[in-house]
Amino acid sequence: MVRIYRFSGVRPTRECAQAIAAVPYDVVTAEEARRIIEKKPDSFLRVSRPDAELPGVDPHDDRVYERAHENFAALRTTGKLRKDPEPGMYAYRVKQDGDAFLGLCCCLDVDDYRQNLIRRHEQTRYDKEEDRTRHIEAVKAHNGPVVLLYRNSGDIFSLINAQVLSGAVPDAEVRTDEGCIHQIFRITDPQILARFEQHFANLPSLYIADGHHRAKAAVNVADRRIAAKIPSDPEAFRFMGVMFAHDKVKIHGYSRLLTDLGTYTHDTFLNDLKKYFDIVPYGRVDGRGYNIKPKCKKPERYHVVHMYLGGEWYECTRLLEKNAAPLDSLDVAVLQQWVLEGMLGITDPRGDARLQYLGGARPVADLERQVDNGQYRLAFAMQPVRVETVLSIADAGGVMPPKSTWFEPKLLSGLVVHTFE
Repeated sequence: MVRIYRFSGVRPTRECAQAIAAVPYDVVTAEEARRIIEKKPDSFLRVSRPDAELPGVDPHDDRVYERAHENFAALRTTGKLRKDPEPGMYAYRVKQDGDAFLGLCCCLDVDDYRQNLIRRHEQTRYDKEEDRTRHIEAVKAHNGPVVLLYRNSGDIFSLINAQVLSGAVPDAEVRTDEGCIHQIFRITDPQILARFEQHFANLPSLYIADGHHRAKAAVNVADRRIAAKIPSDPEAFRFMGVMFAHDKVKIHGYSRLLTDLGTYTHDTFLNDLKKYFDIVPYGRVDGRGYNIKPKCKKPERYHVVHMYLGGEWYECTRLLEKNAAPLDSLDVAVLQQWVLEGMLGITDPRGDARLQYLGGARPVADLERQVDNGQYRLAFAMQPVRVETVLSIADAGGVMPPKSTWFEPKLLSGLVVHTFE
């Protein structure tokens, strides 16, 4: 039984939504966020990435979190963000590249996370988990939604879709530079809300697609309040999520970037890698694309990884083991086992500073650029994972390596915020 809750969202006025809505905090660097803020001084990045306003200050310094608190309070004081007068839920629709993604925004119970009714498929990284924990507590808000999936039987999606049928006027609409349209529809009809609550109560579980760190941070905030015996607002034991039907989202691969080759040279690394993969030069790739198309025959029978090293792309393949468990069939699991850990000694993919990640909605050219300019020594571009594989792993209690999936849609921050005292 999954519990969902109504809440009074803090939202931008219709006139301010375009100026405030911002990309998620973790898809931009501090420098990129700084440039956005210069153009859009009301951008919600001033709340979600306050380190952008404090160059030279450690991003985990107390002053950074205090700045987030001050900036959020200022948006509310000026009336650019306002709290809805009564609890409700929100339909969140994204129109992107000819697709339409539709989810339900509401609150979820941290205890459902603890009891694994809200299931995870990725590990979190300690540093990012602690950063979001401190941020949530400082701002007293969950300002970035956790994206979740529910197994689609048709009923829930149809009910959400009925709230945004032709003629419904969104309470907020934002168009991004890439041409995506994000719309919010507030739902307050008690009968409709009760039907949502009943439908989700009949589900055995939900699955986190994006926002593992935000979800775990929300649980941390609740746990620390319990440990400190702080009298708390019940809202502090809930977090905001947007739930999408599992068969109506998209997944991209999640690339790996390595700062060095350890004790290897270019040639010795390639030679040792041949112990685990068949390696052939790939040739030129379309740098505008998000994924690299395999050239091998019957790629469904192989692990396929594309590597960029020394200005050249290589296709690395390894035959799938028969009857492999879903977790063992993952390309990222094989790469972690044999290459990152086995060859380079990266035993902690959550915290090792030599390993960084680039989301799948960034073009392949970004990987090339970061290696070519010397910031990294090599890159691995991964193939996307099937949604059903992700759910199967979560159901089995398995945990994928960190940053194994990049789900779309990516939701904006600042369009709906859940607050607590």
